[in-house]
Amino acid sequence: MFILDAHLDLAMNALEWNRDLTWTVEDIRRSEIGMTDKPDRAKNTVSLDAMRKGNIGLCVATQIARYVKKGSALPGWNSPQQAWAQTQGQLAWYKAMEDIGEMTQVTNLEQLNNHLSLWKTSSNKKPIGYILSLEGADSIVSIDYLEKSYKQGLRAIGPAHYGPGTYAHGTDSVGGIGIKGKELLKKIKELNLILDATHLCDISFWETMKAYDGPVWASHNNCRKFVNHNRQYSDNQIIELVNRNAVIGVALDAWMMVPNWVRGKSTPESMGVTLNQMIDNIDHICQLSGNSLHVGIGTDLDGAFGKEQSPSDLDTIADLQKIPEMLSKKGYSKEDIENIMSENFIRFLKKTWS
Repeated sequence: MFILDAHLDLAMNALEWNRDLTWTVEDIRRSEIGMTDKPDRAKNTVSLDAMRKGNIGLCVATQIARYVKKGSALPGWNSPQQAWAQTQGQLAWYKAMEDIGEMTQVTNLEQLNNHLSLWKTSSNKKPIGYILSLEGADSIVSIDYLEKSYKQGLRAIGPAHYGPGTYAHGTDSVGGIGIKGKELLKKIKELNLILDATHLCDISFWETMKAYDGPVWASHNNCRKFVNHNRQYSDNQIIELVNRNAVIGVALDAWMMVPNWVRGKSTPESMGVTLNQMIDNIDHICQLSGNSLHVGIGTDLDGAFGKEQSPSDLDTIADLQKIPEMLSKKGYSKEDIENIMSENFIRFLKKTWS
């Protein structure tokens, strides 16, 4: 089944982890044996080859670079200009992948339809389609920079990531969106960008919903019902997004899937983390919405974690193909499953870009 993954940090892996994503997952793992600079070395799950094997022909691929003020304990860049430069390096990597036929950027309805047609009809090696998204808006030095990004193909943006940001408060912080945040939202709507509500803290989430009425999705977000943490969505937040015709991508970071996960100590095996928790999150969103039209896949695989913090029954991203059968056993129809695996996000894009 064709899959759209709504959140992958591909360029971050290429530039900061120095992974050649044209290699197989196995070759990348072998190249990292003995490396200890990051906890997920030799445990990656994503490569362009693995995406093709899993029929994941389209993804929302990120630029990400946090700006941190003096004294912050979070990792990041010391100025917005440095953060901007990092995102430009990431964009250059995507463009280099286009140059060798590994990827292709999708920015409008015509390109989307052509890409989907190619994946349905061609048996040759096909480029992975990517929709460019910015995770956390701190690298937008001023509103003019958002227009620059739009011209470069940016089509979605999340105002915050972790901690307090320039335009909103993110995960594990408390606060609203302020004047700069409202200015950003106004420009997002003007450019018809997709607002990614992922990572907004509760106060910023509700202030954003009040101030913004353009297209919104949540690329990678799970349910607070299962893990009681501000990173997850409460039922009220899920219902708000459903009422706005949003799609929520369910993520595969283990700490978001089971309660009481301890980073660096817990293991997927000891905590019983499998793809079953993804099914539970998908089903909960479907039950709240009363249909299968508002949930999709947004794995965040290799988003600074690997197999040590992923479902134990997933070796590479190609194992997303296990999900359709699991949903079928839970009683979901073929149409429901196609909605969840790709069609909900595809319909969202077609409506936004029409």
